[in-house]
Amino acid sequence: MEAIEKRVEKALEKIRPYLVADGGDISIVDITDEMVLRVEMTGACNGCPFSMQTLKAGVEMAVRNEVPEIKEVIDVNAS
Repeated sequence: MEAIEKRVEKALEKIRPYLVADGGDISIVDITDEMVLRVEMTGACNGCPFSMQTLKAGVEMAVRNEVPEIKEVIDVNAS
């Protein structure tokens, strides 16, 4: 699982500059046994009305391109 987490972090590093440019960031909370990546959107991304779109269309797509084992990406703060 550690190797997968390193690959996920590498994928996040590719998109992180776009999040930071808008005043936000993202961090890995954990990866479940079901291969669901749980992340925390922080800064301006936390609570932003577009954060779910960013998460699914940006983050999830980038992560799954690099780490196809990941089935889904969810924000632990999303309600």
